[in-house]
Amino acid sequence: MKKTILATLLVAAFAAPAMAQTGAPAEAPAAAEAAPAPALTGNLGIFSSYRFRGIAQTYNDPALQGGIDYAHSSGFYVGNWNSNVSSGAGFPDGNLEMDFYGGYKQAFGDFGLDVGAIYYYYPGSEARVLGTNAKSGSVYNAEIYIGGSWKFMSLKYYYGLDNYFSLVGVDSTGTFTGKNTKGSSYLDLAANYDLGDGWGINGHVGSLNLQNVHNGNYTDWKIGVTKDISGWVIGASYIDTNANGNCSNNVLPISNYQPYCFSSSNSSSNGALQTSSSFKNAGNGIAVVSVSKSF
Repeated sequence: MKKTILATLLVAAFAAPAMAQTGAPAEAPAAAEAAPAPALTGNLGIFSSYRFRGIAQTYNDPALQGGIDYAHSSGFYVGNWNSNVSSGAGFPDGNLEMDFYGGYKQAFGDFGLDVGAIYYYYPGSEARVLGTNAKSGSVYNAEIYIGGSWKFMSLKYYYGLDNYFSLVGVDSTGTFTGKNTKGSSYLDLAANYDLGDGWGINGHVGSLNLQNVHNGNYTDWKIGVTKDISGWVIGASYIDTNANGNCSNNVLPISNYQPYCFSSSNSSSNGALQTSSSFKNAGNGIAVVSVSKSF
């Protein structure tokens, strides 16, 4: 997708900025200092589908994901996260997502602060076929973010520094306008509550403001449950959106463009965007199951 949630089995996460966790060390004797948290962490998992901000990135097929984080005791961190994707999600000729991020995170009692930047990169994809005045090279997206947390709740705001996932403006007829989508933003409200005995519940509501794309704005939400079994986390969640992805409305001539009607694959054959004949609403509700492990 350009500056943008699941049903069988495969995805994971070695570690993304919002996902990296460090378990509290066991309480030491009074005279001893608590052991420092490990500086290098990672996680790996498989999910039945990959949803990014509520929108299907693998055409509802499974995904394998992984990443790694380094956190310094000062609060600064860097990391990388990767996943398979579908070229039809806005990445012509591409099938891999690589995210690189860094920032500063600090806790103040029950409160926390997180500021940083993230760069999404899709090697092998072709951005120039994504519309009038689209840039050449691979599809990418660059954002800065600031977030705050209180106990089990967090709120984070992302702001786009360039065209949203290399996408340019689109009008109501589905015609590329050449206008920038720079300045698109996303607000993410999330909660993760520990029920004890390895059980947890989580929820999320997000809102995308996509600049200069007809019907591009939407809200997504998620509710889920997890169970930790000897370090393996089993998860199940339901994800849905109100994104405009009615594919029957994208039959020519178009009068009300639906940006979240995705094809199963996209290519840049002969220098032009070529889509498959199979389409789905990428924002439809879906249940996702997962298995992941941190290390």
